[in-house]
Amino acid sequence: MGSLTLKYAFKGGNGTFYKLLKEKVDDYFTESKLHPAGNGKLYVKSALQILSATILYVVLVFFTPVVPLALLLCVALGINLALIGFNVMHEGGHQAFSSNARMNSVSAYFLNVLGGISYYWKIKHNINHHTYTNVEGMDSDIDVKPFMRLHVDQPLRGYHRFQHIYWVVLYGISYLAWIFYEDFVKYFSGKVSVNGEKKALAVREHVVFWFTKVIYLGVYVFIPIVMVGWLSWLLGFLVITIICGLVISVVFQLAHVVGGTHFHSAKGDRGDATQEWAIHQVESTSNFGTSSKSLHWLLGGLNFQIEHHLFPRVSHIHYPAISRLVRDACREAGIVYNEHTSLWKALVSHLHYLWRLGRA
Repeated sequence: MGSLTLKYAFKGGNGTFYKLLKEKVDDYFTESKLHPAGNGKLYVKSALQILSATILYVVLVFFTPVVPLALLLCVALGINLALIGFNVMHEGGHQAFSSNARMNSVSAYFLNVLGGISYYWKIKHNINHHTYTNVEGMDSDIDVKPFMRLHVDQPLRGYHRFQHIYWVVLYGISYLAWIFYEDFVKYFSGKVSVNGEKKALAVREHVVFWFTKVIYLGVYVFIPIVMVGWLSWLLGFLVITIICGLVISVVFQLAHVVGGTHFHSAKGDRGDATQEWAIHQVESTSNFGTSSKSLHWLLGGLNFQIEHHLFPRVSHIHYPAISRLVRDACREAGIVYNEHTSLWKALVSHLHYLWRLGRA
């Protein structure tokens, strides 16, 4: 498929369903006298997560404990980095961290602190994924070809029958692949996704790209090697990055690649879109474990994925309240509201989906 022939247009613009939703949510913020962005609670949580990651790094690199404890701290740091991605970087990337534009920009750049490139992420995630969720050829989040088959229109390979087993390896190395391979493919090809258009990069973004990569190598590779030796560094680095990759991948996959969510395709110069954007978002997305306050706190509200896709510029701290409004609107419109009651049930659903797609 050629990149310029792939299109997918939604029916009727925002449509009546979205207008109904937006009216309910706008009334909520007006009556509650709240701002849709984050507030002090989010700032305190973010500060704690950044502080804990810094302490873990300093202890591991400059006060290296015995191996068993060091490995446990590496696991903790891997999880911690993922949480910063969920709560700080993700919120800022959607301009939901704060009502202050500068704070949003700073928090979005925490992806660069983790070695990624915020500029690419905003295009890949905010545009490709959030607009064309679960649309083959448009949503790069479901494009893991040829290693995995996540859509019925993707080629079926013999080894896909085992994807419900080897997913652990692929998800684990996803962070490493992102930092050391995928970003460079985007940089040198000028394309954020396979089917995307080639775009010239501004001089500022060239500087940010290379500054990010050099600093990442210095902080996460060279300094630790000097302090603890290359073998200890390699073991710790692999543990940290694999754990971080696993956590990030699982959380995002449980929101879309599970039983009950809808998948579509962009075909030729037309798409198979027949519904309004908001309905598409609800039907291609699934929540999980929304009754768990700890899960909501840790994941930055990404277990409320339906609300996030409908209102990406609203901070996750408001999702529990908004979800009641979205449920009511779905019930009134006769739209299925996908949800798994726990993270475990969502994971089981995801693995069953992988098993099914590997054999179809």
